[in-house]
Amino acid sequence: MAADPRKAGPAAPRARAARRAAWARASRPWLLLAPALAVLAVLLFWPLVRVLLLSFQDYGLRQINTGESNYTGLDNYREILGDSFLWTTVLPNTVGFAATCVTLTVVVGTLVALLLQRLGRAWRAICSTAIMMAWAMPAVTGTYVWIWVFDPLNGVVSGGLDGLGLIEPRETNWFTDRWSFYAIATLNVVHHGFPFVAITVYAALLTIPRELPEAATVDGANAWQRFWHLTVPTIRPVFMVVTILSIIWDFKVFAQIYLMPGGAGANPDVLNLGVWSYIESFSRNQYGLGSAIAVLLTLLLLAITVVYVRALSKESDEGDAP
Repeated sequence: MAADPRKAGPAAPRARAARRAAWARASRPWLLLAPALAVLAVLLFWPLVRVLLLSFQDYGLRQINTGESNYTGLDNYREILGDSFLWTTVLPNTVGFAATCVTLTVVVGTLVALLLQRLGRAWRAICSTAIMMAWAMPAVTGTYVWIWVFDPLNGVVSGGLDGLGLIEPRETNWFTDRWSFYAIATLNVVHHGFPFVAITVYAALLTIPRELPEAATVDGANAWQRFWHLTVPTIRPVFMVVTILSIIWDFKVFAQIYLMPGGAGANPDVLNLGVWSYIESFSRNQYGLGSAIAVLLTLLLLAITVVYVRALSKESDEGDAP
């Protein structure tokens, strides 16, 4: 039986009006964000596109002077990926250094946050001020401080060990060996990064009701069990945020490596992807090759971040499942 057109007629305009209203509600946030997104597109998106385009070119001083483009396809990527220096030195330096820094930063920051939770108001204020000073210190200044601390001739560490008769300062240079170089760089990065984790985790700890750890204590849970089975699941999103941010920051560390003796290219054994990209671009004027290295660093960072976020999301979903 055919529908009555007199009944179907008014429903169509109402449906169209409902769709327009729904579209307006959905688009309103994007319209409000449009100015900020436009600024980000100019400041961030276009430079990324430019770096990607340069990575497919043989781009040097001649191309800068003439403005010409010399596309060579994937030649830069083939050269980089076929270079044993990437696989034996640069990539292990980048990944190993970042993984160590992220782990130590989160662990030290969490321990400091737990300490702040137990301190009284006065000592908490003093300790918070002290660690915030470490966070406020510029990376360049902090790097030169650590260089002075480990200076082979006049540094605090060399002088102290020399006084104990353990080393000969004139024969010991902490910056020439790959392992000691990155040990100093790790101390620098962790010292500069743990205050952010400490303050963030401490703020998250304040959101946990006091009744929960008290009840766990009554049930016989020790400090480690309360932390692992109660604190960590409760503030897991905070740990995810600080870990992701630490991954992003530590994978693209530049100043802390470049400014240390030998880190600007004099000692190739200590180069990471960020410094290698800079040296290829601005020291050797191979801007296409340097851009390709920067693209590989970005892809590596995105891959690690995505894998970590998916793993945590999957773990969170399994924990919420009945």
